[in-house]
Amino acid sequence: MAQLRSYRSTGLIGQSSGAAVAALKARAAAWDVPLTENAEQLAMSVWGCELRLTPHGDSLSVDLAAPEERLIGTLRDSATEIFAEVGLQVAWDHVDAGALAPGLSLMRVASVHDLTPGFIRVRLTGEDTARFTEGGMHFRLLLPPAGRTAIWPRVQPTGRVGWPEGADALHRAVYTVAAYGPGWLDFDIFRHAGSPTCDWAADRALGMTVGIMGPGGGTCPTAPRVHLFGDETALPAMRRILAEAPGAVTATIRASVADLGDLAQDARVHSADDLVWAVADTDIAPEDHVWFAASADESKFARKALIARGHAKRDMMIAAYWS
Repeated sequence: MAQLRSYRSTGLIGQSSGAAVAALKARAAAWDVPLTENAEQLAMSVWGCELRLTPHGDSLSVDLAAPEERLIGTLRDSATEIFAEVGLQVAWDHVDAGALAPGLSLMRVASVHDLTPGFIRVRLTGEDTARFTEGGMHFRLLLPPAGRTAIWPRVQPTGRVGWPEGADALHRAVYTVAAYGPGWLDFDIFRHAGSPTCDWAADRALGMTVGIMGPGGGTCPTAPRVHLFGDETALPAMRRILAEAPGAVTATIRASVADLGDLAQDARVHSADDLVWAVADTDIAPEDHVWFAASADESKFARKALIARGHAKRDMMIAAYWS
Protein backbone atom coordinates (compact mmCIF):
# COMPACT_ATOMS: atom_id res chain seq x y z
CA MET A 1 0.00 0.00 0.00
CA ALA A 2 1.14 3.57 -0.71
CA GLN A 3 2.75 5.39 2.20
CA LEU A 4 0.40 8.36 1.77
CA ARG A 5 -2.52 6.26 3.00
CA SER A 6 -2.48 7.45 6.58
CA TYR A 7 -6.14 6.96 7.54
CA ARG A 8 -7.42 3.52 8.48
CA SER A 9 -10.53 1.78 9.79
CA THR A 10 -11.15 -1.85 10.68
CA GLY A 11 -14.31 -3.88 11.02
CA LEU A 12 -15.20 -7.47 11.77
CA ILE A 13 -17.74 -9.77 10.16
CA GLY A 14 -18.51 -12.37 12.79
CA GLN A 15 -18.71 -15.28 10.43
CA SER A 16 -16.52 -16.63 7.67
CA SER A 17 -18.73 -16.33 4.63
CA GLY A 18 -18.24 -16.82 0.94
CA ALA A 19 -21.09 -14.33 0.61
CA ALA A 20 -18.78 -11.48 1.64
CA VAL A 21 -16.19 -12.45 -0.95
CA ALA A 22 -18.82 -12.82 -3.65
CA ALA A 23 -20.36 -9.47 -2.77
CA LEU A 24 -17.02 -7.65 -2.96
CA LYS A 25 -16.18 -9.29 -6.29
CA ALA A 26 -19.56 -8.34 -7.69
CA ARG A 27 -19.18 -4.70 -6.62
CA ALA A 28 -15.66 -4.47 -8.06
CA ALA A 29 -16.99 -5.78 -11.36
CA ALA A 30 -19.92 -3.33 -11.31
CA TRP A 31 -17.63 -0.39 -10.59
CA ASP A 32 -14.94 -1.67 -12.98
CA VAL A 33 -12.19 -1.24 -10.37
CA PRO A 34 -9.11 -3.39 -9.64
CA LEU A 35 -9.44 -6.47 -7.46
CA THR A 36 -6.50 -8.57 -6.24
CA GLU A 37 -6.78 -11.97 -4.61
CA ASN A 38 -4.41 -14.44 -3.01
CA ALA A 39 -4.61 -17.18 -0.39
CA GLU A 40 -4.51 -14.67 2.49
CA GLN A 41 -6.79 -11.84 1.39
CA LEU A 42 -9.00 -10.15 -1.19
CA ALA A 43 -8.49 -6.44 -1.86
CA MET A 44 -10.44 -3.87 -3.90
CA SER A 45 -8.90 -0.54 -4.93
CA VAL A 46 -11.21 2.42 -5.51
CA TRP A 47 -10.93 6.27 -5.23
CA GLY A 48 -7.26 5.88 -4.31
CA CYS A 49 -8.32 3.76 -1.32
CA GLU A 50 -8.20 0.06 -0.47
CA LEU A 51 -10.81 -2.28 1.03
CA ARG A 52 -9.27 -5.57 2.16
CA LEU A 53 -10.99 -8.76 3.34
CA THR A 54 -8.92 -11.17 5.44
CA PRO A 55 -10.22 -14.48 6.90
CA HIS A 56 -9.51 -15.27 10.56
CA GLY A 57 -10.91 -18.71 11.34
CA ASP A 58 -14.61 -18.17 11.94
CA SER A 59 -14.62 -14.47 11.08
CA LEU A 60 -13.49 -11.94 8.47
CA SER A 61 -11.74 -8.63 9.06
CA VAL A 62 -12.55 -5.66 6.84
CA ASP A 63 -9.64 -3.23 6.63
CA LEU A 64 -9.92 0.20 5.00
CA ALA A 65 -7.07 2.52 4.07
CA ALA A 66 -7.31 5.95 2.44
CA PRO A 67 -5.31 9.16 1.95
CA GLU A 68 -8.08 11.31 3.50
CA GLU A 69 -10.34 10.90 6.52
CA ARG A 70 -13.44 11.75 4.48
CA LEU A 71 -12.64 8.92 2.07
CA ILE A 72 -12.43 6.49 4.98
CA GLY A 73 -15.98 7.49 5.93
CA THR A 74 -17.19 7.21 2.35
CA LEU A 75 -15.59 3.80 1.91
CA ARG A 76 -16.97 2.59 5.26
CA ASP A 77 -20.46 3.63 4.14
CA SER A 78 -20.06 1.71 0.87
CA ALA A 79 -18.56 -1.37 2.55
CA THR A 80 -21.39 -1.50 5.08
CA GLU A 81 -23.89 -1.36 2.23
CA ILE A 82 -22.09 -4.00 0.14
CA PHE A 83 -22.13 -6.57 2.92
CA ALA A 84 -25.60 -5.65 4.21
CA GLU A 85 -26.99 -6.53 0.79
CA VAL A 86 -26.03 -10.17 1.45
CA GLY A 87 -27.19 -10.16 5.06
CA LEU A 88 -23.84 -9.49 6.75
CA GLN A 89 -23.19 -6.86 9.41
CA VAL A 90 -19.80 -5.23 9.99
CA ALA A 91 -18.77 -4.31 13.56
CA TRP A 92 -16.50 -1.29 12.98
CA ASP A 93 -13.76 -0.33 15.44
CA HIS A 94 -15.01 3.25 15.55
CA VAL A 95 -17.99 5.08 14.07
CA ASP A 96 -18.57 8.78 14.69
CA ALA A 97 -22.34 8.37 14.93
CA GLY A 98 -24.27 11.60 14.43
CA ALA A 99 -21.49 13.37 12.54
CA LEU A 100 -22.20 15.00 9.20
CA ALA A 101 -21.81 12.64 6.25
CA PRO A 102 -18.19 12.20 5.07
CA GLY A 103 -17.20 14.99 2.72
CA LEU A 104 -20.18 17.19 3.65
CA SER A 105 -19.46 20.84 4.44
CA LEU A 106 -21.96 23.58 5.26
CA MET A 107 -21.48 26.82 3.34
CA ARG A 108 -23.19 30.22 3.17
CA VAL A 109 -24.42 31.75 -0.10
CA ALA A 110 -22.59 35.09 -0.29
CA SER A 111 -23.71 36.30 -3.72
CA VAL A 112 -25.85 35.39 -6.72
CA HIS A 113 -25.70 37.16 -10.08
CA ASP A 114 -26.26 36.67 -13.80
CA LEU A 115 -22.99 35.63 -15.43
CA THR A 116 -24.26 35.34 -19.02
CA PRO A 117 -27.76 35.02 -20.51
CA GLY A 118 -27.61 31.27 -19.90
CA PHE A 119 -25.77 31.04 -16.57
CA ILE A 120 -26.18 32.15 -12.97
CA ARG A 121 -23.05 32.45 -10.82
CA VAL A 122 -23.24 31.64 -7.11
CA ARG A 123 -20.51 32.32 -4.54
CA LEU A 124 -20.24 30.18 -1.41
CA THR A 125 -18.16 31.04 1.64
CA GLY A 126 -16.99 28.80 4.46
CA GLU A 127 -14.06 27.31 6.33
CA ASP A 128 -13.74 24.20 4.14
CA THR A 129 -13.62 25.79 0.68
CA ALA A 130 -9.92 24.96 0.17
CA ARG A 131 -10.74 21.24 0.25
CA PHE A 132 -12.89 21.61 -2.88
CA THR A 133 -10.08 23.06 -4.99
CA GLU A 134 -8.15 19.82 -5.43
CA GLY A 135 -8.86 16.11 -5.80
CA GLY A 136 -11.71 16.63 -8.24
CA MET A 137 -13.35 19.50 -10.12
CA HIS A 138 -16.91 18.78 -9.02
CA PHE A 139 -19.08 18.75 -5.92
CA ARG A 140 -22.66 17.82 -5.05
CA LEU A 141 -24.93 20.67 -3.95
CA LEU A 142 -27.53 19.67 -1.33
CA LEU A 143 -30.70 21.78 -1.14
CA PRO A 144 -33.74 21.25 1.11
CA PRO A 145 -37.22 21.54 -0.42
CA ALA A 146 -38.70 25.05 -0.44
CA GLY A 147 -40.24 25.84 2.91
CA ARG A 148 -38.47 23.01 4.77
CA THR A 149 -35.68 23.25 7.31
CA ALA A 150 -32.65 21.36 6.04
CA ILE A 151 -32.00 17.94 7.54
CA TRP A 152 -28.44 16.99 6.64
CA PRO A 153 -27.25 13.41 6.07
CA ARG A 154 -25.44 12.03 9.11
CA VAL A 155 -23.45 8.93 10.03
CA GLN A 156 -25.50 6.18 11.68
CA PRO A 157 -24.16 3.78 14.34
CA THR A 158 -23.85 1.05 11.68
CA GLY A 159 -21.42 3.12 9.62
CA ARG A 160 -24.00 3.89 6.94
CA VAL A 161 -25.01 7.43 6.09
CA GLY A 162 -28.66 8.22 6.77
CA TRP A 163 -30.28 10.53 4.21
CA PRO A 164 -33.53 12.47 4.79
CA GLU A 165 -36.47 11.03 2.89
CA GLY A 166 -39.99 11.95 1.89
CA ALA A 167 -40.89 15.62 2.34
CA ASP A 168 -37.36 16.36 3.62
CA ALA A 169 -35.48 14.67 0.76
CA LEU A 170 -32.65 16.87 -0.50
CA HIS A 171 -32.15 17.94 -4.09
CA ARG A 172 -28.67 16.68 -5.05
CA ALA A 173 -27.18 18.20 -8.20
CA VAL A 174 -23.55 18.11 -9.32
CA TYR A 175 -21.65 21.28 -10.22
CA THR A 176 -18.12 22.32 -11.17
CA VAL A 177 -16.02 24.67 -9.07
CA ALA A 178 -15.71 27.54 -11.55
CA ALA A 179 -13.41 29.80 -9.52
CA TYR A 180 -12.04 29.94 -6.01
CA GLY A 181 -10.00 31.91 -3.54
CA PRO A 182 -9.34 32.05 0.22
CA GLY A 183 -12.60 31.20 1.95
CA TRP A 184 -14.81 31.20 -1.14
CA LEU A 185 -15.72 29.24 -4.27
CA ASP A 186 -17.96 29.98 -7.26
CA PHE A 187 -20.11 27.69 -9.35
CA ASP A 188 -22.30 28.31 -12.39
CA ILE A 189 -25.87 27.10 -12.91
CA PHE A 190 -27.12 26.61 -16.46
CA ARG A 191 -30.59 28.09 -16.83
CA HIS A 192 -33.20 25.56 -17.93
CA ALA A 193 -36.87 24.95 -17.33
CA GLY A 194 -37.88 22.69 -14.47
CA SER A 195 -34.58 23.08 -12.60
CA PRO A 196 -34.98 23.15 -8.78
CA THR A 197 -31.52 24.72 -8.52
CA CYS A 198 -32.44 27.56 -10.91
CA ASP A 199 -35.62 28.24 -8.95
CA TRP A 200 -33.65 28.22 -5.69
CA ALA A 201 -31.00 30.61 -7.03
CA ALA A 202 -33.63 33.03 -8.31
CA ASP A 203 -35.88 33.11 -5.24
CA ARG A 204 -34.20 32.16 -1.97
CA ALA A 205 -30.46 31.51 -2.26
CA LEU A 206 -28.80 34.63 -0.87
CA GLY A 207 -27.65 34.20 2.72
CA MET A 208 -28.82 30.59 2.91
CA THR A 209 -26.77 27.76 4.41
CA VAL A 210 -26.32 24.89 1.95
CA GLY A 211 -24.47 21.61 2.00
CA ILE A 212 -21.84 20.61 -0.51
CA MET A 213 -20.21 17.19 -0.75
CA GLY A 214 -16.93 16.32 -2.41
CA PRO A 215 -14.74 17.02 -4.10
CA GLY A 216 -15.35 14.34 -6.67
CA GLY A 217 -15.81 13.57 -10.31
CA GLY A 218 -12.99 13.90 -12.77
CA THR A 219 -9.75 15.78 -12.40
CA CYS A 220 -8.10 17.87 -15.08
CA PRO A 221 -6.66 15.59 -17.83
CA THR A 222 -2.87 15.56 -17.93
CA ALA A 223 -2.30 13.87 -21.31
CA PRO A 224 -0.01 15.68 -23.77
CA ARG A 225 -3.02 16.28 -26.03
CA VAL A 226 -6.67 16.55 -24.93
CA HIS A 227 -9.84 16.84 -27.05
CA LEU A 228 -12.90 18.28 -25.29
CA PHE A 229 -16.47 17.92 -26.55
CA GLY A 230 -19.49 19.24 -24.69
CA ASP A 231 -22.70 21.24 -24.67
CA GLU A 232 -23.77 24.15 -22.47
CA THR A 233 -24.05 21.99 -19.35
CA ALA A 234 -20.38 21.04 -19.69
CA LEU A 235 -19.17 24.59 -20.28
CA PRO A 236 -17.99 25.29 -16.67
CA ALA A 237 -15.92 22.09 -16.59
CA MET A 238 -14.48 22.78 -20.05
CA ARG A 239 -13.46 26.28 -18.95
CA ARG A 240 -11.52 24.77 -16.03
CA ILE A 241 -9.76 22.25 -18.25
CA LEU A 242 -8.89 24.83 -20.90
CA ALA A 243 -7.35 27.01 -18.19
CA GLU A 244 -5.54 24.31 -16.22
CA ALA A 245 -4.59 21.39 -18.48
CA PRO A 246 -0.80 21.14 -18.85
CA GLY A 247 -0.95 19.71 -22.37
CA ALA A 248 -2.36 20.95 -25.68
CA VAL A 249 -6.15 21.27 -25.56
CA THR A 250 -8.84 21.75 -28.20
CA ALA A 251 -12.54 22.17 -27.38
CA THR A 252 -15.63 21.63 -29.50
CA ILE A 253 -18.64 23.22 -27.82
CA ARG A 254 -22.36 23.49 -28.54
CA ALA A 255 -23.32 26.75 -26.83
CA SER A 256 -24.41 30.27 -27.68
CA VAL A 257 -21.77 32.89 -28.41
CA ALA A 258 -23.09 34.95 -25.50
CA ASP A 259 -22.52 32.09 -23.06
CA LEU A 260 -19.08 31.32 -24.47
CA GLY A 261 -17.92 34.83 -23.59
CA ASP A 262 -14.15 35.15 -23.97
CA LEU A 263 -13.91 31.56 -25.18
CA ALA A 264 -15.53 32.67 -28.45
CA GLN A 265 -12.20 34.38 -29.24
CA ASP A 266 -10.04 31.44 -28.14
CA ALA A 267 -8.35 29.79 -31.14
CA ARG A 268 -8.55 26.41 -29.38
CA VAL A 269 -12.35 26.54 -29.24
CA HIS A 270 -14.67 25.46 -32.07
CA SER A 271 -18.45 25.27 -32.39
CA ALA A 272 -20.52 22.29 -33.53
CA ASP A 273 -24.21 21.48 -33.52
CA ASP A 274 -23.61 17.72 -33.69
CA LEU A 275 -21.04 16.68 -31.07
CA VAL A 276 -21.04 12.99 -32.01
CA TRP A 277 -20.28 13.88 -35.62
CA ALA A 278 -17.56 16.23 -34.38
CA VAL A 279 -15.90 13.32 -32.54
CA ALA A 280 -16.00 11.22 -35.72
CA ASP A 281 -14.59 14.10 -37.78
CA THR A 282 -11.71 14.96 -35.43
CA ASP A 283 -8.22 13.58 -35.94
CA ILE A 284 -7.62 11.81 -32.64
CA ALA A 285 -4.35 9.93 -32.11
CA PRO A 286 -4.41 6.70 -30.05
CA GLU A 287 -2.48 8.34 -27.21
CA ASP A 288 -4.73 11.43 -27.05
CA HIS A 289 -7.26 11.87 -24.25
CA VAL A 290 -10.90 12.45 -25.17
CA TRP A 291 -13.28 14.21 -22.76
CA PHE A 292 -16.97 14.24 -23.72
CA ALA A 293 -19.98 15.49 -21.72
CA ALA A 294 -23.48 16.12 -23.04
CA SER A 295 -26.79 14.24 -23.07
CA ALA A 296 -26.98 10.56 -22.11
CA ASP A 297 -27.76 9.52 -25.70
CA GLU A 298 -24.93 11.57 -27.19
CA SER A 299 -22.47 10.26 -24.61
CA LYS A 300 -23.48 6.68 -25.38
CA PHE A 301 -22.97 7.17 -29.13
CA ALA A 302 -19.66 8.99 -28.62
CA ARG A 303 -18.35 6.13 -26.45
CA LYS A 304 -19.36 3.56 -29.07
CA ALA A 305 -17.74 5.58 -31.85
CA LEU A 306 -14.45 5.92 -29.98
CA ILE A 307 -14.32 2.25 -29.00
CA ALA A 308 -15.09 1.28 -32.61
CA ARG A 309 -12.06 3.34 -33.65
CA GLY A 310 -9.93 1.39 -31.19
CA HIS A 311 -9.57 4.16 -28.62
CA ALA A 312 -8.74 2.73 -25.19
CA LYS A 313 -11.21 3.27 -22.34
CA ARG A 314 -8.40 4.50 -20.11
CA ASP A 315 -7.85 7.38 -22.56
CA MET A 316 -11.40 8.74 -22.50
CA MET A 317 -13.81 10.31 -20.05
CA ILE A 318 -17.39 10.10 -21.33
CA ALA A 319 -20.12 11.52 -19.08
CA ALA A 320 -23.89 11.97 -19.34
CA TYR A 321 -24.59 15.39 -17.83
CA TRP A 322 -28.33 15.14 -18.50
CA SER A 323 -30.93 12.78 -19.96
